[in-house]
Amino acid sequence: MTIDFRTSGHVATVTINRPDRRNAIDNAHHDQLVEAWQAIEADPETWVVVLTGAGEQSFCAGADIHESQPDGHDYWGSRDPDGFGGIALRTSMTKPIIARVNGVALGGGFEMVLGCDIAVAAEHTKIGLVEPRIGRLPVDGGIVNAIRHAPRKHAMELLLTGGTFDAQQAFRMGFINEVVPSDQLDAAIDKWVEIVLSCAPSSLVAIKALVNQTQHLSARDANLVDIPEVRASMTSADAIEGPAAFREKRPARWSGA
Repeated sequence: MTIDFRTSGHVATVTINRPDRRNAIDNAHHDQLVEAWQAIEADPETWVVVLTGAGEQSFCAGADIHESQPDGHDYWGSRDPDGFGGIALRTSMTKPIIARVNGVALGGGFEMVLGCDIAVAAEHTKIGLVEPRIGRLPVDGGIVNAIRHAPRKHAMELLLTGGTFDAQQAFRMGFINEVVPSDQLDAAIDKWVEIVLSCAPSSLVAIKALVNQTQHLSARDANLVDIPEVRASMTSADAIEGPAAFREKRPARWSGA
């Protein structure tokens, strides 16, 4: 088992634990990741997720090139509709995911970063969608997500050069939320987790559900879509607790219900 999955309180941490392969993912580890996502989705006590790689050098170097992969149309037909690692394009995940980017995030590894909601990177991080340089395509979430995450010129620079970019470049392009020294990465992640947990979990579920299900629509049309999670949030215990805590000048005690 080289996908480590643990929970502590309301936080789930998923770690790709293959540092000898730069945390590259083969089919077996892809399946383990999918199992982790399914467990997280089913657990009402998990309110936020951290995704990272083991060690200090690599978040994930993408697909394991030591494993034989289908080519051409065979690969096209065998792709996971939820994208690389089962998360790059996953619309059923309504828990916020924070990418703890602790080094190289290339190809599918960066597709997973794009599939997360917040990305915090160590300053030695390198990101890139390098597939065009070997005659392949970032079709597991890279192309379609990059153009939705950053201004067109930045996204096309990433896609059409197959280049690698350092953490500060990725930050300026809009792909990373924060860059910190390596020895401050865990503290930065803890800060982001605390900030997310300060919000009502039912509100965050509703926000992610609305975003996930309406990206293909105009803003006006998206705002008119009837999303069950949005309705549930508006009548939730959290929706009562939040205003009560504000009036009573105390921290809110969220239940996620």
